[in-house]
Amino acid sequence: MILDKIELIAFQELSEENKLLILNWRNHDNVRKWMYNSETILSENHFKFIESLKTSTTNKYFLVIQDEKKIGVIYFTDIDDLKKSTEFGLYANPDIKGVGKLLMDIICDYAFKKMSYNKLIAEVFDSNKRAIDLYINKSFKPVKTKIVDKRKIICMELIK
Repeated sequence: MILDKIELIAFQELSEENKLLILNWRNHDNVRKWMYNSETILSENHFKFIESLKTSTTNKYFLVIQDEKKIGVIYFTDIDDLKKSTEFGLYANPDIKGVGKLLMDIICDYAFKKMSYNKLIAEVFDSNKRAIDLYINKSFKPVKTKIVDKRKIICMELIK
């Protein structure tokens, strides 16, 4: 299992230094342009969000570390224990290239093996061809489209 070789640190357990590192990643132009909220996140709001994760039952966010290198973030939202499904997201450390597939493998391992879920749900802007290709290569299937803030979103699912 990939998780055996990877360290996942829950956001609420991060050091101040790592919280700020993740904020810098999240605010990087190449990351935030693919987010629903593409505005620059203020540090105060970032810290409040991380604090809110301590009591959340529907959201999990992790810093991903491989061989002591901080490679990215994975997260699960709208976790539904009854339906055994979750939405997910990821973003790589903007200074590292080529870790998307690894982050996707970690997401699948965590959701299907650790959480014992049956369905992963992705929402991706139709212009984000790299993410779409990544999901298709993992056997995700498009199930519908929708418009969010005048941008077309492709909703995709992977059933275990």
